[in-house]
Amino acid sequence: MKRREVLAALGAATALRAASALGQSRSPPVIGFLNSASPDTYSFNAAAFRDGLREGGFVEGQSVAIDYRWAGGDYARLPPLASELARAKVAVIAATGDIASARAAMAATKTIPIVFTVGSDPVSFGLVPSLSRPGGNATGITLFSSTLSAKRLELLREVVPKATRVALLMNPENPNVETDIKAARDAAQLLGLQTVVVNAVGPPAFDAAFADAVRQHAGAMLVASDPMFLGQREKLAALAARHAVPVMYWVREFALAGGLISYGTSITWMYQQAGIYCARILKGAKPADLPILQPSKFEMYINLKAAKALGMNIPQATLLRADEVIQ
Repeated sequence: MKRREVLAALGAATALRAASALGQSRSPPVIGFLNSASPDTYSFNAAAFRDGLREGGFVEGQSVAIDYRWAGGDYARLPPLASELARAKVAVIAATGDIASARAAMAATKTIPIVFTVGSDPVSFGLVPSLSRPGGNATGITLFSSTLSAKRLELLREVVPKATRVALLMNPENPNVETDIKAARDAAQLLGLQTVVVNAVGPPAFDAAFADAVRQHAGAMLVASDPMFLGQREKLAALAARHAVPVMYWVREFALAGGLISYGTSITWMYQQAGIYCARILKGAKPADLPILQPSKFEMYINLKAAKALGMNIPQATLLRADEVIQ
């Protein structure tokens, strides 16, 4: 080969390597999306997360990639899924789906930024030392759902005034369970209500939990803020109708699925904010400097069709205070 040909070949190889390196440098960052539920039942939350990313300037498939890892309601799967994302060296982990997801992500990495979504106080669960300055590699959004037990029970008493005993539907595998039970019992005591706990770790146990509530003469039910329950909202609404149990839920999606009444913060707002926070981190913000976001708006939804099926007349004053009455 002549000298000129050799130089040309070397130049072509160098250009190819440079182009390859340039292509790699322009590869979009990857967000690890860790969730305790399932994509078929939580797709609306994943969509809200992508909306938040888009608001922050990142579009999936164009300027950012998302590696989804779903636990399907099995909290034991979260730690290995979080470890997979950490080994993949994703740019950010969105640890969505409550305390169990957050803990799994934080155990898997101390360096990759984490944005979590939780229903309870992240300080009391040891996720961060402060709401205003979380420190470390994690920040996020909380619904503070447990603190709303008093308001939910107060509203439940309005719509079911004859109920003196309320069943608390809990998932014993959720790290929040003891906090949720205590908050509900304390609130019920102030209202002069008795409580009984009925447990369900998954859909196969739902029917038995409702039957247990009826056997213990519960006149109404309060559902814990567990992602697994939200993922099974249609099944829970159907069982409530079958067993003739008035049920209070924690987000509007239950009422839209046929549940009687819900009171709380928008969960899609929480996921959208998580997407915005991930976008800010991709642009250079540090989790330690991003305060834990808290809700400022609370909403009540009432399903009149569910009320009629239960033979209930919702007080007009309660209907007027509802953010939406579903016909």
